[in-house]
Amino acid sequence: MQQQTIETLRQALQESALPFAQQEPLASHTTFQIGGPAVFWCTPKDAAQLRRTLALCRANGARVYLLGNGSNTLFADEGYDGAVIDLRGLNFGPTAEPRPDGSTRLTAGAGLTLGRLCAVAQQQSLAGIAFACGIPGTIGGAVYMNAGAYGGEMKDVLESVTFLDSDLAERTLPAAELALGYRTSLFERHPDWCILSATVRLQPGDSAAILAEMQDYLQRRKDKQPLEWPSAGSTFKRPQGAFAGKLIEDCGLRGFAVGGAQISEKHCGFVINRGGATCADVVRLTDQVKAIVLQKTGYTLEREIRVVK
Repeated sequence: MQQQTIETLRQALQESALPFAQQEPLASHTTFQIGGPAVFWCTPKDAAQLRRTLALCRANGARVYLLGNGSNTLFADEGYDGAVIDLRGLNFGPTAEPRPDGSTRLTAGAGLTLGRLCAVAQQQSLAGIAFACGIPGTIGGAVYMNAGAYGGEMKDVLESVTFLDSDLAERTLPAAELALGYRTSLFERHPDWCILSATVRLQPGDSAAILAEMQDYLQRRKDKQPLEWPSAGSTFKRPQGAFAGKLIEDCGLRGFAVGGAQISEKHCGFVINRGGATCADVVRLTDQVKAIVLQKTGYTLEREIRVVK
């Protein structure tokens, strides 16, 4: 960003009493613990502040990146030359709405964590979303990529999403119109849309059974995934007819490293930050893994993590 643009936007945000910081280290806000500073770090607390922040960024020609829990994002070592907007302030709810058919709608802000949503669902004896209890993201991020685990996906329970469109108008679309697929949605094709909240529809269940299911999923994650190291979760999407981690393991790449980035020895589907890893390390490592897997197996791997430069 040009210095004049930076100063103009800084003044505009200050005059509008909108919360922000400058030169915020992005490594502090991602589970990979990698990334240089953002020129602007904006932290709106509600939809009104978010809309005003987005409007000012657009009016001043600033690039914008919308960030949830930072669990699927790899920022460049140089940082982000624009405004990163932290959506975790939009963490209201969930609010419950019982339906005549016995189901219940839960509506929550985009910044609420999946863990919190799952905990409330379990406390209210609502079944269907336990699969998401260990996914370390926000509801907005989960909708954006149709997150899933253990045979479940957000599209299985999602009913509707409310968002700001390209004109910053508030809209709501049913899940059927969101093109939800394997780790993708309509929002990927419209990066200037901003998710505000989501509604899921859950079925009545047994609270104790749901808790046991959640505990089982969490234990499986602990046993099989390198949760003790910084990472962005599953690094590659699952290729049709195979599993990325198994392909990587079969190619002899367990523990393969570039700089501080390493293929986890515990689960080959994860790239971990062993200490001091850079974005460049992770990109080089994943590029080399993709090339080796393609050469040896014929499968093309696609990164699931988002590299933001």
